[in-house]
Amino acid sequence: MDLWIAVTLSAAFFQTLRFMLHKVLSTGALSSTGSTFARFAYASPGALLVVGGYLVWTGQDWPHLTPAFWAYAMMGALGQILATIFVVMLFQQRNFAVGITFKKTEVIQTALVGLAILGENLSAAGWGAILVGLVGVLLLSETPGLSGNWLRRMATRSVALGLASGFFFAFSGVGYRGASLQIASDAPFLRAGVTLVCVTLSQSLAMALWLRLVEPGQITAVWAARRRAIWLGLASMAGSLSWFTAFTLQTAAYVQALGQVELVFSLMASVLFFRERITRRELVGIGVLSLSVLILVLVL
Repeated sequence: MDLWIAVTLSAAFFQTLRFMLHKVLSTGALSSTGSTFARFAYASPGALLVVGGYLVWTGQDWPHLTPAFWAYAMMGALGQILATIFVVMLFQQRNFAVGITFKKTEVIQTALVGLAILGENLSAAGWGAILVGLVGVLLLSETPGLSGNWLRRMATRSVALGLASGFFFAFSGVGYRGASLQIASDAPFLRAGVTLVCVTLSQSLAMALWLRLVEPGQITAVWAARRRAIWLGLASMAGSLSWFTAFTLQTAAYVQALGQVELVFSLMASVLFFRERITRRELVGIGVLSLSVLILVLVL
């Protein structure tokens, strides 16, 4: 098994765990923004400790970071903040598995963003697989209790939040791949780890300032929720480090496409942990999206 496949599977597992914790925290004392801040704030110390220990263990110095690195990294950081806020808001609209599935429109959008920014194109079969995934998204556009034509069903808050989260996650993934490629090193873990440290510290500082000015009391609430939030931070760190390593090794669109195995994990979490009911239509939509993943893996 190629290394990028192994770390992508790891990333999908930890991301499912992270979003489960996001859902638990966002339905309590934390707002969507506060839950997002908790993720970065509790992930930063762990990331710094792991990367610092790696540098000491391997005897390497902190690499030189170019302006291009910071441009890509900040694009990814801002995209990730906005995408996480939208997907946490989405969890309050639809159930866990469907929320994750709408968020996975990032696969389609990452391919387009990667082509526009990094010039990374996919094969004809790859684009075909992504269109299969789009069909799955359309199947999931049905909102319970809402009647009307196709356009009305698509013009809902849950669809808008899902597409917005996918859009900004696409910029996030492409930005992080672009940033890691700017680091002059042959070690994928070093490139991924340094990018992760720079991004999470920047995100923590920016969101702390935002909460202090716009949502007073949320920083205190994040600290009060530390017994749960620290697990969110650890899951986030493990997942992000896996994602960043995968982005270093492979085109962002292919990484995001394989990462749709997260749908299987999220369905299990939805049924077994949150005790939520999955409709037949939703199962079909998830199945079609999963089929697109299999096609992409076969054409690589």
